[in-house]
Amino acid sequence: MLAKVARVALACAALACQPSSAEPRFSVAGGVASRAPDAIAQYGCGSCHVIPGVSGANGRVGPPLTDFGDRAYIAGRARNEPELLVRWLLVPQSIDPETVMPPTGLSDSEARDIAAYLYTLTSDRLGPPHLLPRSWLPTH
Repeated sequence: MLAKVARVALACAALACQPSSAEPRFSVAGGVASRAPDAIAQYGCGSCHVIPGVSGANGRVGPPLTDFGDRAYIAGRARNEPELLVRWLLVPQSIDPETVMPPTGLSDSEARDIAAYLYTLTSDRLGPPHLLPRSWLPTH
């Protein structure tokens, strides 16, 4: 019985760390979310951030990007809107001159792909610390 519970818990954890299959709240002009995981890995974004669905993206320097698509602000500074997010990804200091996020070196196309991907990360599939889909959690 304990082994079965452990298998179910592991399966739930694996599901929780995947991008949402629901339509994102925003669409990004020219962005293709499916291309983003490769760019995210190539540019090393996961060395600073936890990014669900990207292998090895388990950094603890910057904030985790789980449920990014549900957030109201980018880095607590700018409204979470597609064009502002693309700008943030291209030149973070243009939004917050004091940010410790380094210049990324992304092309406009890569920034748009990554922005599109980040908008797929919603609480429809809650990442850590919540390992269960929202529908499994009690309502109050």
